[in-house]
Amino acid sequence: MTTIKNNNNKRRVIEQSSRAILLLCALVSIAAVIAITLYIINQGIPFFSKVSLKEFLFSFNWEPSAKENPSYGIGAFILASFEVVILAIVIALPIGLSTAIFLSEFAKGKLSVVIKNTIELLAGIPSIIYGLFGIAIIVPAVRNTFGGNGYSLLSASIILSIMILPTIINISEVSIKSVPDSLRQASIAMGATKWQTIYKVVIPSAVNGIVASIILALGRAIGETTAVLLVGGNSAVFAKTPIDMGRTLTMNIITDMSYAEGTHLSALFATAMLLFLFILFLNFIVVYISSKSRLGQSE
Repeated sequence: MTTIKNNNNKRRVIEQSSRAILLLCALVSIAAVIAITLYIINQGIPFFSKVSLKEFLFSFNWEPSAKENPSYGIGAFILASFEVVILAIVIALPIGLSTAIFLSEFAKGKLSVVIKNTIELLAGIPSIIYGLFGIAIIVPAVRNTFGGNGYSLLSASIILSIMILPTIINISEVSIKSVPDSLRQASIAMGATKWQTIYKVVIPSAVNGIVASIILALGRAIGETTAVLLVGGNSAVFAKTPIDMGRTLTMNIITDMSYAEGTHLSALFATAMLLFLFILFLNFIVVYISSKSRLGQSE
């Protein structure tokens, strides 16, 4: 009897200790996010006492090192960032969604395992490797096909589209697989073909998860720095076409951070604030879609 009581006490202590450790880990994560947020805001807010928000966001003139009348407009970088991200999604979405459909509806056995392992490997490749691949393969291909020197927003978009494929494929596949088989069976029983069932029943049922995968891919793409820096040209001017060299927000931060000081440094932190707000907005959308999806399933 005493042995049983001691075992119960020991088990209770282990459970309470484990719960405390897990809570501590969660609190550390929250504290890290709060610390990063406060630091970026503290470094970036003073910038707006010297430069108006309108000039910062909508001016295309970035000359922070000018001795007279320095300018801190990031409008060209904002447009370049959105152009690169949108092109990357346009390229990656058809490929990623098609792969997810194939894995969830058609691929079986060893073929499925090989494809999934390849996708996981794709997700684990460092950004610098993607950048070197872009310099060796993508840049010459863009140069030979569209002209210019090959270092362009289009090259950056192609590299990003490859990098975000695992995000789109994995989340979309899980969403498609979560669609109840009863819906598929009911569609086929009504006389629909396999393909009709997929694009008229399965895809609409999994649309929330697919949209969430796109939004997460957007966040991954907007924050990428190294790969796009190597192939994007890093030109601090407005890119009129996708085959022109350009500079994204992340490229601007990493390019100037090593020597920036004073107002220039504050401008870079203000740029980081903008990126942070955009990522935060995307995360809120994902949370909203996920909660809406769970609510729909419970009903």
